[in-house]
Amino acid sequence: MLVRHVDAARRYPFRASTGRIGRSVQRLTLAAERPLPADPPRPSSDPTDSTPGSYHRRLASGLLIASTRSEHADALESLQHDVFPTLDDAQRFKAEHYRRHLTLFPEGQFVALDGTRVVGATSTIRRHFDFDHASHTFDDIIQGGWLTSHEPDGEWLYGADLGVSPSYRGRGVARALYAARQELVWVLGLLGQMAAGMMSGFGERKHEMTAQAYFDGLRSGEINDPTLSMQLRVGFEARVLLPGHVHDPVCDDYSVLIVLDAARAVAGAVRPEETINTHFRG
Repeated sequence: MLVRHVDAARRYPFRASTGRIGRSVQRLTLAAERPLPADPPRPSSDPTDSTPGSYHRRLASGLLIASTRSEHADALESLQHDVFPTLDDAQRFKAEHYRRHLTLFPEGQFVALDGTRVVGATSTIRRHFDFDHASHTFDDIIQGGWLTSHEPDGEWLYGADLGVSPSYRGRGVARALYAARQELVWVLGLLGQMAAGMMSGFGERKHEMTAQAYFDGLRSGEINDPTLSMQLRVGFEARVLLPGHVHDPVCDDYSVLIVLDAARAVAGAVRPEETINTHFRG
């Protein structure tokens, strides 16, 4: 997963999904979240208001976390350039890729919106994963951008990427997108979410230390990485160093396998049994 990153009432009827360890989710009545700052009124023009199978969470800032729709595709392609300016263009998602993702795994795609403007997004798939053989590359996951490595009965939610517009960083958007992903983990009965976070501070320091030393310093808290340190604060655990994972000089091609177990709470994420008046529609 790529992240260069570097709160809230909700109504999120997800499309039902069946997995090897899960079951078809038809409808679930959920209890209210503890009080949060008052949310702004929802604009009547909000296109996600009554869309079946969609996620909807209005942040206290007024920004909206919602399910990705086909009309977001062109803006998402532009966002890739803003978020990953030094990434090999062959590894950036294009509009046609995003439209394909919506036919492959629609419930796993999320955007952050300021009105109708796309200011953040995350793309995910389901995967089985062998942690005894954890080495893999970004290309293995994205398959030319089409995400055809998706396994419909996969036990893990794999974050292919997550990005926030530079002008919207520091406003809780990335955390809210991770929270949306964790809610999906709970809804589908998965083991957790995982990703490959870019070691995006290493490129500038590769001449003064090895990648392993940087990784060790990151895990001990001695090194603050622009991407991975934020992910660790969300609750991810850094597991394995992944050399040659992605083509980007900002990280000298290094990423880190990170894992967030389903048992972990995520700020802003609400478990299905903790909310009311929410339905999962098939």
